[in-house]
Amino acid sequence: MGLKKKREMQVAALTVHHQDLETLRSFADVEGKNLASLLLHCVQLKDGVSQIHYVKQIVPLLEKADTNGVCDPAIQSCLDILAGIYYSLSLKNPLKKVLASSLNGLPEFFQTEAIHSFTSHLEEELNTTDLYSYRKVVDNISSCMENFNLGRASVNNLLKNVLHFLQKSLTEILEENRKFAGNHIVQTQLMNDLLVGIRVSMTLVQKVQDFQENLWKASSSPIWQSMCGLLGIFTEFLSDGDLLQTIQSTSGLAVILFVKTMFQPSENIPELISSLLLHSVDCTRVPEWLMSSCRSLCCADLPGSALLFLCQGTLAMLDWQNGGMGPSGEALLLDTVHVLFTLSSQIKESTLEMFLSRILASWTNSAIHILESSSPSLKDSLNGNSSIVGRLLEYVYTHWEHPLDALRHQTKIIFRNLLQIHRLTMQGAHLVTDPFFLGLTKSLLRLEWHIKGKYACLGCLVECIGIEHILAIDNTIPSQILEVMGDQSLVPYASDLLETMFKNHKNHLKAQTADITWIDQWHETWVSPLLHILCEGNLDQKSYVIDYYLPKLLNYSPESLRYMVKILQTSIDAKTGSCGSRGALGALMACLRTARAHGHLQSATDTWENLVSSARIKQGLIHQHCQVRIDTLGLLCESSRSTEIVSAEEMQWIQFFIMYNLNSQSPGVRQQICSLLKKLFCRIQESSQVLYKVEHGKSKHEPENGLTKEQPSVSLQQYKNFMSSTCNSLFEALFPGSSYSTRFSALTILGSIAEVFPVLEGRVQVVYQLSHDIDADRFQTLIECFTSTFEEVKTLAFDLLMKLSVTAVQFQDAEKLQGLFEAALELSTSTKPYDCVTASYLLNFLIWQDVVPSSLHAACSAGDKPAAVVERNTLMVIKCLIENLEEDVSQAENSLLQAAASFPMYGRVHCVTRALQKLPLDSLQLLSEWTPVVEKLLLLSYRISAVVAPVIQSSSPEGLIPMDTDSESASRLQVILNEIQPRDTNDYFNQAKILRECDNFDLEDLNASVSNIDTSVDIKGKEGKTYDVTAQMVLVCCWRSMKEVALLLGTLCQLLPMQPMPESSDGLLTVEQVKEIGDYFKQHLLQSRHRGAFELAYTGFVKLTEILNRCPNVNLQRLPEQWLWNVLEEVKCSDPSSKLCATRRSAGIPFYIQALLASEPKKGKMDLLKITMKELILLAGPTDNSQSTVPQVHALNILRALFRDTRLGENVIPFVADGAKAAILGFTSPVWAVRNSSTLLFSSLITRIFGVKQGKDDHSKTNRMTGREFFSRFPELYPFLLKQLEAVADTVDSDMGEPDRHPSMFLLLLVLEKLYPSPMDGTSSALSMAPFVPFIMRCGRSPVYRSREMAARALVPLVMIDQVPSTIRTLLTTLPNCTDQCFRQNHIHGTLLQVFHLLQAYADSKHRMDSDFQQELTDITVCTKAKLWLAKRQNPCLVTRAVYIDILFLLTYCLNKPTKGNQPVLERLGFWEEVRGIVSGSELITGLPCTFKVPGLPQYLQSLTKLAIAAVWAVLARAREQTRAVPITFSQLLASSFPEVRLLTLEALLERFSAGASQLGEEGLSSSLYSMGEDFLLLAMKESHPECLCKILRILHCMDPSEWLPLTDRCIHLTPKEFLIWTMDIASNDRSEIQGVALRLTSKVIAYHMKTLEKNRDLLAPLLKQWVQLVILSCGDHLPTESRLAAAEVLTSVTPLVLTNPYPVLDLQDTLALWRCVLILLQSEEQAVRDAATETVTTALSQENTCQTTDLETHPHLWTEWSLRKAGLLRAYCLLSAWRAGREG
Repeated sequence: MGLKKKREMQVAALTVHHQDLETLRSFADVEGKNLASLLLHCVQLKDGVSQIHYVKQIVPLLEKADTNGVCDPAIQSCLDILAGIYYSLSLKNPLKKVLASSLNGLPEFFQTEAIHSFTSHLEEELNTTDLYSYRKVVDNISSCMENFNLGRASVNNLLKNVLHFLQKSLTEILEENRKFAGNHIVQTQLMNDLLVGIRVSMTLVQKVQDFQENLWKASSSPIWQSMCGLLGIFTEFLSDGDLLQTIQSTSGLAVILFVKTMFQPSENIPELISSLLLHSVDCTRVPEWLMSSCRSLCCADLPGSALLFLCQGTLAMLDWQNGGMGPSGEALLLDTVHVLFTLSSQIKESTLEMFLSRILASWTNSAIHILESSSPSLKDSLNGNSSIVGRLLEYVYTHWEHPLDALRHQTKIIFRNLLQIHRLTMQGAHLVTDPFFLGLTKSLLRLEWHIKGKYACLGCLVECIGIEHILAIDNTIPSQILEVMGDQSLVPYASDLLETMFKNHKNHLKAQTADITWIDQWHETWVSPLLHILCEGNLDQKSYVIDYYLPKLLNYSPESLRYMVKILQTSIDAKTGSCGSRGALGALMACLRTARAHGHLQSATDTWENLVSSARIKQGLIHQHCQVRIDTLGLLCESSRSTEIVSAEEMQWIQFFIMYNLNSQSPGVRQQICSLLKKLFCRIQESSQVLYKVEHGKSKHEPENGLTKEQPSVSLQQYKNFMSSTCNSLFEALFPGSSYSTRFSALTILGSIAEVFPVLEGRVQVVYQLSHDIDADRFQTLIECFTSTFEEVKTLAFDLLMKLSVTAVQFQDAEKLQGLFEAALELSTSTKPYDCVTASYLLNFLIWQDVVPSSLHAACSAGDKPAAVVERNTLMVIKCLIENLEEDVSQAENSLLQAAASFPMYGRVHCVTRALQKLPLDSLQLLSEWTPVVEKLLLLSYRISAVVAPVIQSSSPEGLIPMDTDSESASRLQVILNEIQPRDTNDYFNQAKILRECDNFDLEDLNASVSNIDTSVDIKGKEGKTYDVTAQMVLVCCWRSMKEVALLLGTLCQLLPMQPMPESSDGLLTVEQVKEIGDYFKQHLLQSRHRGAFELAYTGFVKLTEILNRCPNVNLQRLPEQWLWNVLEEVKCSDPSSKLCATRRSAGIPFYIQALLASEPKKGKMDLLKITMKELILLAGPTDNSQSTVPQVHALNILRALFRDTRLGENVIPFVADGAKAAILGFTSPVWAVRNSSTLLFSSLITRIFGVKQGKDDHSKTNRMTGREFFSRFPELYPFLLKQLEAVADTVDSDMGEPDRHPSMFLLLLVLEKLYPSPMDGTSSALSMAPFVPFIMRCGRSPVYRSREMAARALVPLVMIDQVPSTIRTLLTTLPNCTDQCFRQNHIHGTLLQVFHLLQAYADSKHRMDSDFQQELTDITVCTKAKLWLAKRQNPCLVTRAVYIDILFLLTYCLNKPTKGNQPVLERLGFWEEVRGIVSGSELITGLPCTFKVPGLPQYLQSLTKLAIAAVWAVLARAREQTRAVPITFSQLLASSFPEVRLLTLEALLERFSAGASQLGEEGLSSSLYSMGEDFLLLAMKESHPECLCKILRILHCMDPSEWLPLTDRCIHLTPKEFLIWTMDIASNDRSEIQGVALRLTSKVIAYHMKTLEKNRDLLAPLLKQWVQLVILSCGDHLPTESRLAAAEVLTSVTPLVLTNPYPVLDLQDTLALWRCVLILLQSEEQAVRDAATETVTTALSQENTCQTTDLETHPHLWTEWSLRKAGLLRAYCLLSAWRAGREG
């Protein structure tokens, strides 16, 4: 919502020849009332829009004339002139359409004469011989055929001529196109002409009446001969791969249309087209004209694209309605789809894939049309169980997650049409019970929700069969879909599906129920889960639900808003405890905001008075959670009506919000705040215009929200006061030292105000002008923003100053402006990069404000040309910068060290670039002045580059100069200097420098030239100070200089007008200069070693290549291609003298080739890319040992860059398979460089194929695809991966003593674990994942531990979920028995890992029936018991023992629950008895010597401990049923000498203590745990493992101190006070995590003592003092986040007892010290710490008796004034102030 500028219509005026103008003058009457006078007046106008008005008067004027006017020579001449005017106008000129529309109403008695005029003029047009005028003639033919009666009649009269012209023009344009091969600009224009010609030819055939008759079909007829000629041309186009695919596609349509029009009898057309598609044409039965025109279609093998476009023409050009083509049409339909299926397996180019998907969707539409009146046999061929529908479903499943959005959309259309096709084939069957729909529903619901295609298909299914059946299967589907809305990639799909579902459900319920009770069921199904997410979901989930789902729900059911508000208000009222959580208040604000923004709240009054209170609005505006604040602000600012008046109360709330929210640390929140406030300002501006009209009586309507409470003048004054007050607050926030976030917010909002309330000329009234509130101080404040170290702040300040109507002259005198200019020049040579940026902004400000010092005017004589002020100022400043830069470069050529220390050159270059970027360089007026300037800039750029290049191009640029100051380092430097080519004129490269320790570097006198360079070892400035120059200073100077030169050259190429031809005078860059720039970029990209240098050179080079590809000069156009071939040849050769960098990932070489290829026009064939990719893949393949590997390394690195480049998009997909082969084979190379580059390439390919990883979880279900989709897109990889995997498996299985580890196994398994079975895998064997399974199982026998793990993970996604149990049982049977003599532990381990991961995936699967699931797991348990010896001491390997125990633990997790009143499965099977036996006989009971070291021991102990703990819980949970002995006690586990055992035990106990005794369900269990207090105390005293100690302290913190603190004296011989001192010592001395836990425990013990010793608190005074100091120390900024979080939580927990207690327990100093801690934590850098500290404040406010008797209220000045100065405390102060106001009131 904003001020919309009305776009003015631009219409080119019509003109006539001088002769026609004289004719009109001769026939014009004196009164000016005849047609000639009208036309004369019209053509004399220069404005096309005004001419339209006169054109519309032509026919009404002719209607007044009688029939005698037909013979009037004046009217005849005028009609003739009108025909000439019509054909002279361009196709897109609105005048052409207006003229045609007017002449359609021409009286009948003028029709004949008009047709004659138009026909004669068209005939003249058709006789043109200029090839580049053909397009205009074709456009005229096209316009004649489009709703223009006179034009159509003219074409009918000249049909023979028109067809002949089209044939001639298409032939000649095609030849011309071939002549200009390589000049893509000319070729693009010519191909567009071809495309228009084909379309016009088709339009003629479809619209001209003569083609409906048979008179023209004689072979001797000229029309027939032209038609045959055109058909031959279209056939040629169809197979010409050099033409655009749109031309080929349209030619396919034209071929079928012409064959349909020309072939007799028409009944045989389907049979003929079938034979064309199937390559089965009988040449003896085909007419001669067809053979001569379409010989390549009839006799030759067609390319796949031609066949595809013929199928498209068949479906689009034939009439499929009502079965008009009979049985042969049905056969053609089936033949067409079979051809398309064949093509789908062959076509891999993305554009052709897109065509194929559209054509398949078109086929399904045609099938629907023909099925409505088809034969039973066709219905049998197209029902849901047919092979055709199966193949189409396979296509949908394969492509429903394709990277192209348009292709995914087509799969949705195909699926929807398939459902419709099956419905049409059903013979009276019920939809819901139909087996096809049932099977489809179950298969879709069984899929995981991370599959995007599932959502669209389910939506189509709901539309077809309704939602009731799906909800009957699983009524939690709405909640399941809402759960996945935390993933941004799934949100649009999920919200669309939910919308489809709730709409369908509501319609169904309304139809089923007569009364209104259905709404409750609908709310329960769709609204309740939504409210649950809004209140309890995670942050991302809430945000996405609010943005995507909530608006759709409210738009469809606005009445649900009151239901939501009622539920949420109740939740808020019932909320107890902390008000810091987002909860129901956040949900309420989100709902109200969405409702108001979409127009579901009628007015602001309705919102505030009836739905939400003012107190809650304020609470929302300063809420702890940023999203609640944003939603509340959105509720105030957003409205569906842009002119809704802003109330005074709303404005007060906005000011209240601005006061506390400018300093938000989140960039996203800042952007939202600024955007919402801009919407509010737009509302104020637009509603003020309505108020002005009301005030002046110009509007009959009241403002849109009804009568205002005040008069318009009162509201307008309120607006002015509000805007002025807001600006005051914003300028106050720009005080010196204000934070970046505050400045960013304030400047952005001020910029919005200046933009929304512009300075308008004329009588338009504006309610506010920011310029009126700008004084000298504020102007100076904005200028000072240029000194910020953040460029965003500089940019915002500059843009704001440019928007203001005030100028610098109003507030600054000439002396100050001169000082500003000098400061800018000084800053431009600063060694601090941000100073250079400041200088550029200052200079641009002075240029645009026209306050450049007068001393520069002599440098620029504009002559007599009226040059623009900005251009003149820019030229003067650039000349000044060039003069200074020349001096700097000269001195840098003498000493680069001096340049790095005193006058780095990059700042000046940066200022020049920024000045040029602000100037419209395509419309310069001082061209003669600019030409020498550009030449100087280019020469200076090359000189700078020559100075710094030796450093950038050295083998080790990062450390070229040592930071040491001794002679030994200097001698080492000399060795490095000898490696690079020294410059004789640069003494820096002649000898090493010894640098003394000296004074700090001073920025004074930066402009002073260094006239005498001391050639001694010291680097001295003007005043003799010696500067300390480090390697970093030199390197920064060099690479930044290279960066700025590259950006300057790129800017010059991009912005300066280029000479179109070498001899041309218009343009500032000559052809030779452009070539020089290209050579410069080539040299530095191919030779630079420093990444910063070549990355930024790449940025400039991209600008150059983009310009070259659009340049009309053919020589310049072809430069990128020449450069590409040159560098590829250099890469191919392995010449040792080559300067190409083979290390650093080939340095700039990939960037260079990337820039050349990415700038290639995307609409073309991308031939350069294709040839380059083929060359590189050939180089990247395995090489002979005799050949150098350097070209292979370069090729792999370049391929990596190309696959990563998003601009190449889908164009590189056809080469992914070959790239993957090269990477996998390269990984087996003996050369490390090849393996390293192969690994990097493989990583890029994984990202290109599966998408960018969304999280840190490497095993996430996102970024995966079905095996069928993967191998359909890359079919070459199916046999390759299978063969490679087989070779790996054979190697692993070999009986050799030292098995080959086959390094490519890792990459193979990495790819395979990202695939999962397709829904079609059970019904189709093609591209199935089943053949991979046995090989992966064998890979699990690898001797490499990591490979066995990867094989287990890779196996899981390849086994379909219903086949998992049988696969697990098969694997278990392969395990050896205890009696077997010979077995390998590696084999056992690999098999067990596969069982474990399969079982884990099966247990996590959400799509299973409980009874089947339990039975399958029971069978698995039985098989597991048969191999139980692997978990006992009979198995000597601890690693395999551990995995088997993990499997047992997983089974206990899945099966330890009663089923339907029966005892758990594990009890029935005697499983627990076996587990108890394993634990009882294990090392946990017998013990192990501490010195016992064996592989896998920690892993084994952890697994065994988890199983033992599960067994203990199982026994204790059933203690009431029968008492039985536990296999091991917690005390025994805690007494273990292994920390792994203790840690796991403590974690399990901590989890139970944290959950609370109420969830344990058994009193015995509770007492058994709480009786362990002595054990915990004893363990705490002797525990040396930090993590275990941390867990013990956490457990003690969870327990009630009254239960264990009295025991300290007896069991650890410490009094409670001594124990308190011990915990405080830990909290003050130990590491951060333990420190935080100890602080929490200490505070809890302190609170316990304070409650138990209320009458003798003086005894605690020393301990309290020590505790306060401990809390204070824990709040330090230098401490880790964990410590400060602990301090914040402690302060919150003791707030009622210490901070707000009406009977103070601490003295005033300590109380204030703790409050000071709260304020310090509120300023923390971490959001989590600030949030935790806010909890302390809100807890204090929730106490009714807070601060009644404490000195805090008596002496608020001790802290309130200080806190106000801190931006982070504003919200806390607001809350405290609000509380105090309430207490005083």
